[in-house]
This record gives sequence, structure tokens and C-alpha cells, in this order.
Amino acid sequence: MHKYEIILYWSNEDQVFVVKAPELPGCMAHGDDQETALYNVKEAILLWIERSQELGRPVPEPKGERLMLA
Repeated sequence: MHKYEIILYWSNEDQVFVVKAPELPGCMAHGDDQETALYNVKEAILLWIERSQELGRPVPEPKGERLMLA
């Protein structure tokens, strides 16, 4: 199990929950409810890592700490 920081929020524009994994650029997912969005981002993280490895790109290690708040 990967332990990347994730950010979960409600998007009024899209009317879905959005989840981002900011340590993995461009890795995000969404769902109609929080549970679905969290499940989907776990899958997205696995796919992101798998594809990066296929392309020979480095996969960052989870920092294990909170990133800066905007």
C-alpha cells in the first residue's frame, strides 16, 4: 500500500468529490461520494506508478508528512 498524501474536496463545478495526489503530478480521480473518490484515487496511484516504471521515469517516495497548505 502506498502512503502518498491525498487531498479530497467537493467540486461545485463538477458536482463530484475530487481527490488529488500532489506528490504524483497529474494524479487525480473523482467520484459521486467520498468512498468512491478514495477508491478511484487508489487505482489512479497504482496506474501512475506502473506507467512511470514502464517509461523508466522515477517514482517519488511518499514524504510521509503534510505538504504546504495554499
